[in-house]
Amino acid sequence: MNIKVRSGDTLWYYSQLFMIPIQLIIDSNQNVDSNSLQVGQVIKVPGFTTNNYTIKQNDTFWKIARERNLSIDAILLLNQELNPNQLQVGRTIKVPRRMVTSLVQRGKRYDSSRLFRDIGELREAYPFIEVNTIGESVLGKPLYEIKLGRGSKKVHLNASFHANEWITSPIIMTLLNSYLLSLTNNSPIRGLNMLNLYNQVELSIVPMVNPDGVDLVLNGPPEAVREEVININKGSTDFTGWKANINGVDLNNQYPAKWEIEKERKEPKSPAPRDYPGDAPLTEPEAIAMADLASREGFNRMLAFHTQGEEFYWGYEGLEPPESRVLATEFERVSGYQAIQNIDSHAGFKDWFIKEFRRPAFTLELGRGINPLPLSQFDQIYEKVLGIFLASLYM
Repeated sequence: MNIKVRSGDTLWYYSQLFMIPIQLIIDSNQNVDSNSLQVGQVIKVPGFTTNNYTIKQNDTFWKIARERNLSIDAILLLNQELNPNQLQVGRTIKVPRRMVTSLVQRGKRYDSSRLFRDIGELREAYPFIEVNTIGESVLGKPLYEIKLGRGSKKVHLNASFHANEWITSPIIMTLLNSYLLSLTNNSPIRGLNMLNLYNQVELSIVPMVNPDGVDLVLNGPPEAVREEVININKGSTDFTGWKANINGVDLNNQYPAKWEIEKERKEPKSPAPRDYPGDAPLTEPEAIAMADLASREGFNRMLAFHTQGEEFYWGYEGLEPPESRVLATEFERVSGYQAIQNIDSHAGFKDWFIKEFRRPAFTLELGRGINPLPLSQFDQIYEKVLGIFLASLYM
């Protein structure tokens, strides 16, 4: 919500008026000198939007404010051109509305267009988040990273490396939305104060690593590559089993962590709906973007959301630090998922992250069943992974 500064206003006053932590208001207005606000300057207030309201007979600002549990000055601030003592019936005014429900809708098919819309709405409603483009997919779709928080501990989460595991994207976006609502409404999640975590942690999220693949599974092939992907899919137009990017390369087999072993033993020797590791490591733009992001940002820990199995993998070749075991024990406790240290697998993003940085990394297999998992599992998956999400921040 945008407001205009009046004489004598301060960010601290806005914090008290709207009951929003001052730090979130400061972070939403990073180009503003908080010690020298200018009359007429536009300030962003996170966690609020505005509704239009038509004045009725016998309405007053006091009555309108009381009905909405608002201060009168909150309404005056949005309607500075009006004389509150001379309200005209039929006149439309703006009324602030606190956001208390999620913008990210549960139970919906979640392709890249829905993700991009949600990112835009969240950035508008919560301007203290930062949205960066870290690269592009094969077909030129942006790969977005969402960042928030002020802490020195850097935690990274990602989803939808695999196309038919697209349910991980709305899960991770719903976790983010819950976090944002908690921050702006001062409402703990499972007893944890989110503002404390915000001040201790910088959170990075890439909610859809493989947008081309997700769109292929959900919407079918785009005309530009229709013939190629149908050929890769052995003539079938059923793409529910497709895990790869649009080039037929499995993005989670693309990393230089004994990639040669996977190349040798994987059955596909050419582009395929799943398991083909490419002609060399890091050939695909999506995989390159994720490796560059991790190398540039120096994350302290990383969680990759996949499906399915209700288990997670946390080791690689004995290179994981002792902290990984501590985190794995807590993740297992709060989720009921089975912690598995090692499996006979290489070339994944988690494997490379541990090998490259010697820091904790986890591959989380959400839910149970056959991919793509049905949306009927969404709430159950969310509740179990919420504990892992919180533990990844506070531990």
